Amino acid sequence: MAQAVEEWYKQMPIITRSYLTAAVVTTIGCSLEIISPYHLYLNPKLVVKQYQFWRLITNFLYFRKMDLDFMFHMFFLARYCKLLEENSFRGRTADFFYMLLFGASVLTGIVLIGGMIPYLSASFAKIIFLSNSLTFMMVYVWSKQNPFIHMSFLGLFTFTAAYLPWVLLGFSVLVGASAWVDLLGMIAGHAYYFLEDVYPRMTGRRPLKTPSFIKAMFADDAVVVARPANVRFAPPPADERLPFEN
Repeated sequence: MAQAVEEWYKQMPIITRSYLTAAVVTTIGCSLEIISPYHLYLNPKLVVKQYQFWRLITNFLYFRKMDLDFMFHMFFLARYCKLLEENSFRGRTADFFYMLLFGASVLTGIVLIGGMIPYLSASFAKIIFLSNSLTFMMVYVWSKQNPFIHMSFLGLFTFTAAYLPWVLLGFSVLVGASAWVDLLGMIAGHAYYFLEDVYPRMTGRRPLKTPSFIKAMFADDAVVVARPANVRFAPPPADERLPFEN
């Protein structure tokens, strides 16, 4: 069992493995009171006035209590982050890192701007950790890039992956979780999807081109895809199942 887990962990692509490790270590550290969440949460005043810039990163690493909600988000992080990095971003580690950087920047900007808007500032002031939102953004991007995969929710009904974010949003509302967190992830995910996939097809321009200095940080191997002979159509995608399905 331990060997299987170790092998599964080693086979993860670099960004997924690094983020998952940092999230688990940070959350466990806080649960054991080795690290204080008060040193991690997003606080614009402390970032600007006391130069605590690490908060811009650490607020994406802490997933609060180690409960069932934590396990769900770790599953979504490990699964959909891995699927994106191995498939949509295969051989493009720098682009994947830039996607996460873009998403984190959008989420941070939304919270900072929202905190300045009357009648909304109180709601945004409660959002001090954006880890769940970043995870939800990855789920949203994956669903947009794989919209026709069939999925099932608790064996009650089936749907295509295009509706996965909305199903999870509805589930969060039913269990009493804040919908704001998921909605922020959907906004950031749609912003990336539009600028990276839709806008370039409309105009021929790609505004989210990965900067060269980020590409220099990653040495991606060339991807060679072998095409079988005499094959006209790819097989239909396999069904996907949610972790809480019967």
